[in-house]
Amino acid sequence: MSSDERRFQRQFDVIGRLIPPLRGPMSTLRRDSWFPVRFPLALLLIAGGVFSFLPLLGIWMLPLGLLLLAVDLPILRGPISAMIIRGRRMGRRLLIRWQHWRRGD
Repeated sequence: MSSDERRFQRQFDVIGRLIPPLRGPMSTLRRDSWFPVRFPLALLLIAGGVFSFLPLLGIWMLPLGLLLLAVDLPILRGPISAMIIRGRRMGRRLLIRWQHWRRGD
């Protein structure tokens, strides 16, 4: 297993710890037998992310679709895991700034 593959798998574990209700569906979708469901679902999520200006569809669909697509396309694993890491770091920084703002620091 390459370092990109290990880092990609760790990001799935981190997402499962951060959002516990997603742990079950994500582990199910990652199985090889779910490829016929996972690949079209990934493409639909990416398309829904492109049309995020419509109600019910949102930009949240794009990274989720890319994450599912990276399960099947090894070339995407490195960039997608880096994107997840950057997003988590940015979210942590924004949370800290917001907490300081609320306290009046």
